[in-house]
Amino acid sequence: MTNAEIIRYRLFNQQIAETKFTETNQIVHWMVAMQAQEYAMAKWSIGLRLPGSTDAKVEKAFTEGEILRTHLMRPTWHFVTPEDIRWLLKLTAPRVEALNAFTYRQQELDSKIFKRSNDIIAKTLEGGKHLLRTELQTALKQKKIVADGVRLSAVMMKAELEGIICSGPRRGNQFTYALMDERVPRAKTISRKEALAGFTKRYFTSRGPATLKDFTTWSGLSVTEAREGIAALSSEFIKEKINGHDYIFISTTFSNNKIQENFLMPDYDEYGMSYKDRSAIFNTAVDLSQFKGENPIFNRMIILDGKIEGTWKRVIKNNKVAIDTVPFKPLSKTRQHALTKAIKKYCSFVGKEIDS
Repeated sequence: MTNAEIIRYRLFNQQIAETKFTETNQIVHWMVAMQAQEYAMAKWSIGLRLPGSTDAKVEKAFTEGEILRTHLMRPTWHFVTPEDIRWLLKLTAPRVEALNAFTYRQQELDSKIFKRSNDIIAKTLEGGKHLLRTELQTALKQKKIVADGVRLSAVMMKAELEGIICSGPRRGNQFTYALMDERVPRAKTISRKEALAGFTKRYFTSRGPATLKDFTTWSGLSVTEAREGIAALSSEFIKEKINGHDYIFISTTFSNNKIQENFLMPDYDEYGMSYKDRSAIFNTAVDLSQFKGENPIFNRMIILDGKIEGTWKRVIKNNKVAIDTVPFKPLSKTRQHALTKAIKKYCSFVGKEIDS
């Protein structure tokens, strides 16, 4: 399998090339979890995979709790669906807690303080309240728990990891928290073994071809846990050595339709963040030293024929959006036309005219 074939598989499996889905929550469910700390761009990550969708439609799904935003896995903010959030937390939280242990000690946070803070937060949110972090900080302070900066972040993340709170609807441009039990329907409890097997299957289905290292980097699981999940994969999954590395993927039927392989990729998009080895989408003819050690996947990238070919920025003002594109090298007329179409798709998503 060549890099071009790897790209084709990933474009289809990640629902970028084309998709059978029509709703925001269906995309997030298929992807299991989608990195979402850059909220505006995270919405575009969904829109990229949902032709005809709009920023307003994705925002509505978030407001109504069809998708949620919480800390998972590595840890960082992720979009997840209500049906997945509980088992995902149960599976991945122990690894996150291990990563957070130093911060907890540094901030003088122990099990007794966390029990008190969790109880205060839960009590304050009871009755369907959706409160800002600053409002919960005030409630904690009134009960003699002083938390700000890193300490407050640790307290709030602990409540997320224990499944006490999750995202509520935004208040203006600010994020609120809600009680998990009031926002997320109770789901059937599954065993750790079932959760790990399902997690692994869905990762390689939605992101293959990928390697063990790709999976551990994305999921935050240990190598032992990842190997256990891979061992549970059914025979429908193919294991193939490519460029000296063992890749796992599921056979995919490619349509003959015209597919999306040219687009404005958001920063932290799963097309890059899902993998440890991102070389398949790098153009080897391009000098990436300009990033000064920073991974270009963390930037907003121009993707042409599935590969990184430049960077882009946006400035939204009133009803217009200016898109500044910087290709790594001059584009042919055909590629410039493809980029122009990609820009129009993004502007259509945000509902703004192009400011030329």
